[in-house]
Amino acid sequence: MPELNRVCGICKTGRVADGSTTVTLQRGETTVVIKGVPAQVCGQCGGYYLAEEMTGRVMAMAEEAVNKGAEVEILRWAA
Repeated sequence: MPELNRVCGICKTGRVADGSTTVTLQRGETTVVIKGVPAQVCGQCGGYYLAEEMTGRVMAMAEEAVNKGAEVEILRWAA
């Protein structure tokens, strides 16, 4: 996870801070949208960085949607 309040690696001008974001993933015919994912978010461009643990959970949620054949799945992050 990036250091709190460091310069964003995407836009190079904004600062990242604790927040949440919406992650959208697509594989084949399945699109998964996960709202409220804890992340470090840039205040300038909105780019985000997920901790390794969060990335693993997001990927598992997306894999589950793919495995059940969902075309579009919209989920809310649960702590």
